[in-house]
Amino acid sequence: MADIPSHHMIYGSLIDYVSGETLVDTDDERYRQKLARLLVEEKGFAKSAIEMRRRIETLFASQFVASKIDIVVSIAGQRVMILRYGPGSLVTRERPALAAARVLEENQMIPLAVVTNGEDAELLDTRTGKVLATGLGAIPTREAVVALLPGLDFRPVAPERREPELRILNAFDVETCCAGGPCALPGAKEG
Repeated sequence: MADIPSHHMIYGSLIDYVSGETLVDTDDERYRQKLARLLVEEKGFAKSAIEMRRRIETLFASQFVASKIDIVVSIAGQRVMILRYGPGSLVTRERPALAAARVLEENQMIPLAVVTNGEDAELLDTRTGKVLATGLGAIPTREAVVALLPGLDFRPVAPERREPELRILNAFDVETCCAGGPCALPGAKEG
């Protein structure tokens, strides 16, 4: 395994529950794996309905940011929900999660967004930003999402709102570590 300088405790490697890919084993990655298992084993989603580690890359004011969307969930090929994990407070994670769900796909808005620290969660309506439910139990089952489908708003964000949402994502997701520089090395599968 490569010697990657990091502020994360690295335990070795682990196998991604969904993709089978080998990843760097950190506390954060363990939580992501726990969430993927929850979606499949308790919430009823198939592994094939889950995309892990999507990214949105932005460059504003000379600041390049690769925003992570930890999990994207689809039903019948339609992306319906994103999950973003981050340690700490959930309320500080709401706005960038909404921005990500609004711009991840150009031809649709992903109508549901979940922010979680692995121990707690909030389910958000992407269009309005309203918190629909709280707690890990707020992460809906596949059956619940299917029931919600007729009322979900998939219309894409207005073209004039796309850049401001990308700017919000860029501003919220810039990572600086205790040394004052970027945290992860480009291409490192950590964090």
